[in-house]
Amino acid sequence: MKDVKPTELNQRSYSLPPRLGLAVKLSVASAVVCGIAAHIGDGIAKKDICFYPKSARIHDAPIQAGEGNPEELLLGKKYCRYEQRSQIPEPYLKANQYRTSNPNFNPWAFLQHESLYVFRELPADNPFKIHLGIAAIAFGGIGLWATSKAQDYLADIRPHYRATKQFEGIRASYSVKLGEQLLNLSGNELLKYLRGIKIAEARQQFIASITPQQQTALLMAMSADDYYEFGHLLDGGQSFEKFEPQQQPAAQLPHSTPGTVQEQIQQSTFAPQPVSTGDYLHPSETEALITLQTIARSDGSTALVAAPGSGKSVTLDYLIQRILDDDNSADIWVISAKNDSFCGLRDKGRVIVFDQEQPESAKRTIDRFYDSYKQRKQLPEHKRESLPPLILILDDWLVIADQLSKAYSDWNYGGKLLDVLLIGREFNTKFFASLQSFNLGALGIEKMDSQTRLCLNLLLLGNRYIKNGREQESYGVLELILNRGDIIPGKQEREEIKSRYLQIKPISYKNLRPILIASLGGFVVALMPKLSKQSNFIADEKTYLDRVFDLEFDLNDSTKESKHQQQLSEVANKVLEYFQNVKNKVPKTLRDLKKADRLTSYSEQELIAGLKELIQFEKLNTGENNTYFLPDW
Repeated sequence: MKDVKPTELNQRSYSLPPRLGLAVKLSVASAVVCGIAAHIGDGIAKKDICFYPKSARIHDAPIQAGEGNPEELLLGKKYCRYEQRSQIPEPYLKANQYRTSNPNFNPWAFLQHESLYVFRELPADNPFKIHLGIAAIAFGGIGLWATSKAQDYLADIRPHYRATKQFEGIRASYSVKLGEQLLNLSGNELLKYLRGIKIAEARQQFIASITPQQQTALLMAMSADDYYEFGHLLDGGQSFEKFEPQQQPAAQLPHSTPGTVQEQIQQSTFAPQPVSTGDYLHPSETEALITLQTIARSDGSTALVAAPGSGKSVTLDYLIQRILDDDNSADIWVISAKNDSFCGLRDKGRVIVFDQEQPESAKRTIDRFYDSYKQRKQLPEHKRESLPPLILILDDWLVIADQLSKAYSDWNYGGKLLDVLLIGREFNTKFFASLQSFNLGALGIEKMDSQTRLCLNLLLLGNRYIKNGREQESYGVLELILNRGDIIPGKQEREEIKSRYLQIKPISYKNLRPILIASLGGFVVALMPKLSKQSNFIADEKTYLDRVFDLEFDLNDSTKESKHQQQLSEVANKVLEYFQNVKNKVPKTLRDLKKADRLTSYSEQELIAGLKELIQFEKLNTGENNTYFLPDW
């Protein structure tokens, strides 16, 4: 195709090349004209023939030769009257002259008989009828050829148009970024000059000489100290609110207002928080830690969704460690695309590194896990309470599931996972699926509707990280569900979660700390604590929580004296009543509490908060394997 200028491509309609356009127009017009002309008139010559015996013609000849004979007219009308004539197409007369394969053919039969008389010859109305029809077909073929060439031309030019539009958009975005960089550079240079001016009058004279564009650049580049010193002269102090530091809520004791400790933390997360640095960044870290513990101890299965660099591997290791700390006899199997340690499970032979060329080991592991689960389903009810956790961890499952589906098209692993998801909690069996995108269809569960999804815990992470000098953001998974009504049905709840997320995101962005959004009956938005493979920051959660409250609320010794005076929350009182009225005074687990009639209206997360509140005020003691009992038992 001939090169086309970008200005000619950037349009909604296009003109064909002159020669090609002329060929299309002329061929179509000629085909139409020839077709109409070929349709008009008759293209066959005819002859009027009548029966006029030769004897009559010989007899009529002298009569016709005579003059004034009245019988001439009668003899002339006797044989060739109007109704006695026949119009015969001329080709019939010509065709009859050719001999056929019949040896007895008489070429002079009927039409060439000597008694037939050609009374009149009629010429063809349209002698070029056949030629015009052939011309119409020829011009139509030329029109089709020219139209195909035009289609090829337009199909070739359209991608160039799209590419040009995309290029223009990219060039515009880079122009905007370049303009911002130039403004920032200009603002920084102006700030350096203004900071060097110590005399107020000279500073005012310089400010009066700058342009409005430079004024905007200065306001964008300066800090709060610069604005309080001389920046307010630029706009008459109209931007004091912008540079006003956010006020930290007054420090209060956790028991200064009614509610549980978790409710106090949750309330504080809604208030604007300054972007701080250090190990402790935001009070919601406590809520994130409680959420991770709840997921580790939960009976239900969990989908961990996070893009690369969001802290997915560290979080998964923490969950495994919490499960092993609670019960060393936990039967955990891992299928992963990476040969990681997974808290020592690799050394125990429990980690299956997936190989797409030999996928049978992963299939065999899933089948073995499901067979163990089916054996548990055969146990009577009284033997289910003491069952150790049976857990399958599916790491990097999007890639592995795709390869397994191709290798074993008739193998329904999704049906096995659905069985564990819906019924496995009754037999202390669950799975953790680690996904890189919010694609729950990778679990292979065909009936993953809104009701089924409620049985699946969701744990989503987003973060900003820098690796090898490259910066990457992975908040897309979190921001995707914030706008999905099928995940967060209520519009008001969606707005509250989005507001809390927007408050925590600057802290996460600046400090490279992940944000957690979890769904365990209700949604939790929190900043992740510093979970690291290289350090032991969360070895003791109680110590960590105490440090968080000391930093956030500035607790002193008087809190120890006053904590016994605080009234317990409703759920804590109900849990305490359960322990006081139970007949069998043996240590109880969270599962026992969930089965109690008086506690069925509370969620698992509320019961955990109530237990922690009772332990904090020394109303309950903890035992082995996450059991709880009264001090006087």
